[in-house]
Amino acid sequence: MDDRLAKAQFGAWVGIIGNILLTAIKWVIGYAANSRALIADAAHSASDVVGSVAVLIGLRAAERPPDKDHPYGHGKAESVASIIVSVLLMLVGFEIGYGSIESLFKPLQAPDMLAVWAAIGSMIVKEAMFRYKYNLGKKLNSQSLIANAWEHRSDVYSSFAALIGIGGAIFGAKWHVGWMLYLDPVAGIFVSLLVLKMAYDILMESIHSTLDHVLHEEQTTPLRDSIRSVEGVLRVDELRAREHGHYQIVDVKISVNPHITVEEGHRIGKQVKHDLLTQFKEVRDVFVHINPFDPTEKGHAQKSE
Repeated sequence: MDDRLAKAQFGAWVGIIGNILLTAIKWVIGYAANSRALIADAAHSASDVVGSVAVLIGLRAAERPPDKDHPYGHGKAESVASIIVSVLLMLVGFEIGYGSIESLFKPLQAPDMLAVWAAIGSMIVKEAMFRYKYNLGKKLNSQSLIANAWEHRSDVYSSFAALIGIGGAIFGAKWHVGWMLYLDPVAGIFVSLLVLKMAYDILMESIHSTLDHVLHEEQTTPLRDSIRSVEGVLRVDELRAREHGHYQIVDVKISVNPHITVEEGHRIGKQVKHDLLTQFKEVRDVFVHINPFDPTEKGHAQKSE
């Protein structure tokens, strides 16, 4: 667990430091090169800084051990962090769109060539950050890291849109095509739409996970197989595996021989819990209820004798 937290925190710090540097560079160059699209892209990177900080806080909170008020642990802190990231992205998306639309009604000048190189450099850096953090998030089963990774990917798209707008405006000025000067602020508007779409997708996924999402039937097959392999389990009556952030909580009802002792039934239940916790690293806790086997009742996956 400590190793997971250390790796996840390192990934969050990579995002924080990388985005601070990119924000500063793009903002300075955006103003110096007179590029509305690059300034919008810098605002997007600035939101990523706040998002990475929220992820870092969520990661720390998610790894806190269970307590009296939170007996299931604090795993949902990562989902809450993802929701915060999505809300921040929405605010930035609206701000970028408003600023870009406003600039359409002002005198326009073509950006300098320096803005082109800044956009290209941003795309390369952000794509590398996306691949690193996405793979790390998948490996650690961290929803907040994955959400943060998609922030980086949306920045790649926004930098590409900015590149098209900047390049179009520069060539428009060079070829004396007046309408092409509008490509820079139009690119800023396009960037804002990309940011809003990304924010919506992250928000919906985070809310879905926060509301006690239960694994589907086919996803629980390995769990059921493990339980049925325990000696003394005659039937799996009911199984629910809830996602609690980056880990799962399993509730299971099993049927055993009604004529064995309470101690023997308890031993079977302990073995079921032990096997699930040791065989599935994503399972954090297991609650086992013992039922007396009744062949007239409907169960799930009755063991053949």
